[in-house]
Amino acid sequence: MERHEIEAFLTLAEELHFRRTSERLGLAQGRVSQTIKKLERHIGVPLFERTSRRVALTAVGAQLRDDLLPAHQQTQRAIARAVSAGRGITGVLHIGYSGSIVAAAVLAVAERFRHCHPDCEVQIQEVQLSDPFGPIRSGEVQLQVTEYPVDEPDLAVGGVLVSEERALMVPRRHPFAQRASVSLEDLADVTLLTIAGDLVPQYWLDYHFPRNTPNGQPIRHGYAATYWPEILNLVAVGKGVSPVAVGVERYNSRPDLTWVPFHDAPPIEYGLIWPTSGESARVRAFAELCRTSPSRLG
Repeated sequence: MERHEIEAFLTLAEELHFRRTSERLGLAQGRVSQTIKKLERHIGVPLFERTSRRVALTAVGAQLRDDLLPAHQQTQRAIARAVSAGRGITGVLHIGYSGSIVAAAVLAVAERFRHCHPDCEVQIQEVQLSDPFGPIRSGEVQLQVTEYPVDEPDLAVGGVLVSEERALMVPRRHPFAQRASVSLEDLADVTLLTIAGDLVPQYWLDYHFPRNTPNGQPIRHGYAATYWPEILNLVAVGKGVSPVAVGVERYNSRPDLTWVPFHDAPPIEYGLIWPTSGESARVRAFAELCRTSPSRLG
């Protein structure tokens, strides 16, 4: 059996669908069909049962898959290790993320990265918004997914990976909780909870927690929190409200909180950052996987 025949057989054995197999292999569907037929003629028995509605392995096909798969996977791992070593994608890659909305997706990309580069360990940690660039500047993390905007001379920006509509998180009994949407002008009538810390850039705070509405009305600022759970609890007890990404509700849904979408606010965007002096083969490889992920990171 030639390598392309093994790959076509094992891919079809996994997908049990000729079109998806051809898409994965980057081949015409007819070419995949011809390869399988040639392999079946060589072996002398059918490997797949085909109908107009389904494709299934025969008993011989299932046995062949079970016999070939371990050796094929070992070969693929050996090739991946050689490629990674040649490109310098070894060692440990420390990755930071700034919120639950991107955490699951970062973990999923990390699993793909480990499969592609088995000699490179990936370690992931959360970065607090009160010190958004501290870990990456200290070298604690080499790559980070965080809320934009980021305008720092020593940090490279890798482009938007996730764009989420903006909502206002309010207590369940707040007057806004019954609305279908709110406006940025409505912020003049509430107290805005913010993020604490001299380490948070003012331009970032102004973007996420403005002090004036678009028409110039002042917005009251209340308690400045260090950690995200503080904001959840303070909003719940009526100490203020907070702008958030709509998707945050998926991870922080509570009976005492309501998320009301804005109808006129810009989205909250998340993207990659890394030190301009610290771009490595590991960083480039992980960033590329993020960019080419079928669902991006959202």
